[in-house]
Amino acid sequence: MAVASEESSTLCDHCKRDIPSLNFNLHIAHCSRNLEKCKVCGDMVPKKHYDEHFSNMHAPVACSLCSESMEREVLAIHKGENCPQRIVTCEFCDFPLPAIDLVEHQEVCGNRTELCHLCNKYIRLRERFKHETGCTGVSNNNVGSSRDVREAERPQGAPRRQPRPPRDYSPRRIMFTIAFAGIAVLLGSLFFQRKTEN
Repeated sequence: MAVASEESSTLCDHCKRDIPSLNFNLHIAHCSRNLEKCKVCGDMVPKKHYDEHFSNMHAPVACSLCSESMEREVLAIHKGENCPQRIVTCEFCDFPLPAIDLVEHQEVCGNRTELCHLCNKYIRLRERFKHETGCTGVSNNNVGSSRDVREAERPQGAPRRQPRPPRDYSPRRIMFTIAFAGIAVLLGSLFFQRKTEN
């Protein structure tokens, strides 16, 4: 029984693959006639499917959120991390908004205050985490509310103003107010329109 010798191989100039020498002539005829090397990714693609390969894999696509054109491979990363119109949430109020508006929103939202129930101080939302880690739960008597300051500024013996009772805003009253305002705007626009025509 004869022992098979190691097969030698030859490098194909067209596809840059090692081909067994016994099949090389048949491979060259098929490879150069039917395959084309993609100029972008270097893959060997059947010539009849080259245009389809390019449009499916490499043609620029537009982001559906911001309309920026880019390669298909980076579209998912762009939509998830870089697109200025991707939806993100505010860290202070969990409101969803486009990423391009986030900094301006958080600048305002982070300046809102909330009452710390441990020390009874109003704390800015942007400073809440730092405050909570260092809050001892003891209220500082030096810092009072603005009502305490007003009380101290009021002359002695001056009568204290009574707080207004809460108003009852029923849905019927609100609808009446809106209707009345609408009629007033309509009449006002008609009046000024006639005045300008004369």
